[in-house]
Amino acid sequence: MLRSLPLMLLGASLLAGAPAFAQKFITPSPELLALVTRAAADNTSFKDKYDAQVWLITMSNRLAATIADPHKRLALLELIHAEATRAGVSPELVLSIINVESDFHRFAVSHAGAQGLMQIMPFWLKLSGQPNGNLFHETTNLRLGCTILKYYLDRSHGDIREALQRYNGATVGIDYSDSVLKALSRTWSWN
Repeated sequence: MLRSLPLMLLGASLLAGAPAFAQKFITPSPELLALVTRAAADNTSFKDKYDAQVWLITMSNRLAATIADPHKRLALLELIHAEATRAGVSPELVLSIINVESDFHRFAVSHAGAQGLMQIMPFWLKLSGQPNGNLFHETTNLRLGCTILKYYLDRSHGDIREALQRYNGATVGIDYSDSVLKALSRTWSWN
């Protein structure tokens, strides 16, 4: 009971309307609370368990309309957070890219042949020494996508718009970066 106290307090403070993201917050089910408690205790990409619980509950509720199964939703969110953190990029930015690129459909294929959640072009497998890799495998897709994004952020000296355009394979135009930044501000922003 004491282990779930932070979650109950979190739920109460969110429902009281304290932080800005509380407007999108839905009271989590007991099942989701239990899953998040286990996930937070087992996760190393967060600073502490409380941060993990808050982030996972918040993002899980935002993703619920797209991925109904809470187990799959939390597993994906944990993986996204871990891979983004490993690469040194914002997990919320990665969520926004996935939202725009594939709408969280891991088997998505673009007209250009990009595959998976982050819509990675197959040539990246060969270049990364994984010619037999599978871009529909979430870990492979996220690892490559987050690493590529970090590279473009570094090359663009932190200019997110430029990095997003490069990630999309274009250095001109702003439509893609606008779409990702709109998803970030409307759905995935953490503040």
